[in-house]
Amino acid sequence: MSLLYTPIKIKDVLMRNRVMMSPMCMYSASADGMPNDWHLVHYATRAVGGVGLIMQEATAVESRGRITDRDLGIWNDEQVQELKKIVSLCKGHGAAMGIQLAHAGRKCEVATEDVVAPSPIKAGENYKMPRELSVDDIRCIVTSFGMAAKRADEAGYDIVEIHAAHGYLIHEFLSPLSNKRTDQYGGSLENRVRFLNEIIDEVRKYWPDNKPLFVRVSADDYIPGGINIDMMVDIVNQIKDRVDAIDVSSGGLLSAHIDVYPGYQIKYAQEIKSRCNIKTVAVGLITAPEMAEEIVSNERADMVALGRELLRNPYWVLQSAGRLHTDVSWPVQYERAK
Repeated sequence: MSLLYTPIKIKDVLMRNRVMMSPMCMYSASADGMPNDWHLVHYATRAVGGVGLIMQEATAVESRGRITDRDLGIWNDEQVQELKKIVSLCKGHGAAMGIQLAHAGRKCEVATEDVVAPSPIKAGENYKMPRELSVDDIRCIVTSFGMAAKRADEAGYDIVEIHAAHGYLIHEFLSPLSNKRTDQYGGSLENRVRFLNEIIDEVRKYWPDNKPLFVRVSADDYIPGGINIDMMVDIVNQIKDRVDAIDVSSGGLLSAHIDVYPGYQIKYAQEIKSRCNIKTVAVGLITAPEMAEEIVSNERADMVALGRELLRNPYWVLQSAGRLHTDVSWPVQYERAK
C-alpha cells in the first residue's frame, strides 16, 4: 500500500490518508459571512471523493478581516449554526474537517470596512491605504482569534489552522517589508513574531488540547529584504512548541516574480520539517499521484495539500489509488464505476 493512502494521526484526530484539500476562497458567502448550499455541496463532494482532511477556506475572525464581502465568517454565533451543517456533512462522509482562521489586514477589499495593518503601507496600487493598528486594536484582534477558535470547537471542527501567509494580516506583521513599527510589535524578529505568538496563546485558551493546531506560512516573499526560508525557519522555531503542523506555502505579500513549476514549494516544507523537527504539509501545483507519493515516502512532508486539482477533479483521491497500486473503498453508490 502506498504511504499516501496510509492513515495519519495527529493528536486525537485520525485522517484516513495524507491528502488535504487546500483552503481556497469560494467567494460565495452572503454579505454577512454566512455559508449556503454551495458550500455544503462543494465540501461534501470532496469528502465523498476520499480526501483525508478538508481545510475550509479562509474564514474571517471579524467582519473587517474578510478579503471580500463574499467571504465566510466566524465572528458570531449565528454563523456557527450554519457552519455546523458543513462540518457534520463532511465528517459523515469520512473526512476530517479543518477551518482556516484568517484576517485579511491591508488586503481587505470590502468597501465599507476599516482597513488595518501593522503599518500604513498599501498592499499595492489597487488597494486602500490601511490604518496603522494601535496596541489596543491588536489586542482586540488577538481576542477575536480566540473567540473564533472557541466557535470552531462548538461547530465540531477537528483542526484549526491560523492563516499567517499570503500577505494577510499576520504575514504583514512577520515581514519586514510591511512592518515598519517601532514598538513591541516591530523591528526585531522576536517583536514581529509577537502578534502571531499572542494569537497562538489566545487560540490555545479555547482550542482543546487533544485537537491539532496548524499554522499556514509563506516561506519566501521572493523580494530582497523580505522573508526567506532561513528567516521562516527562525519564525517556526519560535512557535513550534505550541503548534502541531506547519502548512507551507509562499508569496502573496507583494507582487513578485515567482518561478512556478510542479511542486515548486515542496522544498520549503522539506526544509522546515528537517530544520524545525515539526510536521509539515506540502502544497504547490501537486497534481500527479506519483509526485504526492514521493513527497510523503521520502519524508519531505507529512501530508500533501491539493488545491486547484481538487477543483478540477473532486474524486482525485479515489481515481489516483490505482496508479499507486492501492485499493481503497469507494462509496457503495459509486462502486459500479470503480
